[in-house]
Formats: sequence, C-alpha cells, structure tokens
Amino acid sequence: MNKFLIVGLGNIGSDYEGTRHNIGFDVVEALVHKREGLFSSDRLAFKSEIRWKGKILICIKPTTFMNGSGKAVKYWLDKEHIDLDNMLVVVDDVAIPLSKLRLRPAGSPGGHNGLKSIEEFIQTDKYPKLRFGVGSDYPKGMQVEYVLGKWNNTELPIVKEKILTCVEMIEHFVQSGITLTMNKVNNLNFIL
Repeated sequence: MNKFLIVGLGNIGSDYEGTRHNIGFDVVEALVHKREGLFSSDRLAFKSEIRWKGKILICIKPTTFMNGSGKAVKYWLDKEHIDLDNMLVVVDDVAIPLSKLRLRPAGSPGGHNGLKSIEEFIQTDKYPKLRFGVGSDYPKGMQVEYVLGKWNNTELPIVKEKILTCVEMIEHFVQSGITLTMNKVNNLNFIL
C-alpha cells in the first residue's frame, strides 16, 4: 500500500488559529475532515491516518512550533518509512499573491522558518511543497505581524475556496503524482 506524509505547517495554540501562518494546519484539517478522520496527539505532532483509494495518508500538524517543524517531519518520515517524493508540505508564502497557489517538487525555504527547519533536519530542499499565497500587503518591517495576523473579512471567501482546492490538489497529488498536479494547480487564479 502506497504511503504518504501530508504535513501542514503552523503553530499550536488558540492565539494562532485563523492566522495566515497557520494555513498549513487549516488545509490538513480540511483534508482529514473531508475523509472523516480524527487527529490525536502523538509524538511531536497531532496525527491522523487516512486510508483512501488504496493509499495511506499520514497527516500531521507538528506541535513543535513553526521553527521546530523539521524535528516532527524527520521523525514521521523515518517512523513510517516514507519516501521524500511521497511527502507534501503545505505552507504559507508571502512571495505569492493571495490569488495563487504554487506546487513544486523542490525549492529553497525562501526565508520561511518552518521550511528552513525541515531542510535542516532532512538535509535537502528536494521535496514537494504546496505554497498557499498569502500576499504581502504589509508595511516594511511588519512581516511577522502580518503572517501572525488573522485573515480579514474580504480575504476569507477566497481563503475558504483555496483551502477546498488545496484538499483536491493533495488528493490529486496522491493519485496522479506531482507533475500532473502541478499542471492543474499552478495555473489556477482565485479572484477576490
């Protein structure tokens, strides 16, 4: 049975719920909810195991906080014996507009502390990432406040639509692989 590790990046705790930085958590929660799974507290993460169309999806939300995400990712990759090509990390990205998603088979952390931590622990940036564009509508020097801020009311409809699309794209990735999924996801445009 083919096994996948689906990682949503975020920070634990109610202070971080609904923030731009936690969109990885939100996407993975939506995937697990759609497949009627449940999360339980496990080693370094909240974890849910989904069986779907002959595949096993190990879905995690690291409890190590963003800057320690790599520790949880490395643990679950090793424990479940999952190939890097079968891992997908869902992450927020200020370099991508809110209207876009971007899927790549590899790529640098681009200043994202969660991705930096993963690269540090697994010693490569060659693993699939689904980047959820959050835009960069903030004054110079205010990036931290922006990503840790909550979505505003005008953004929420597009965010909800993108979360549902991300769930579909994760399922597509699991069924059809990264190349076909990239062709679908990277051309999408979400209109405010």
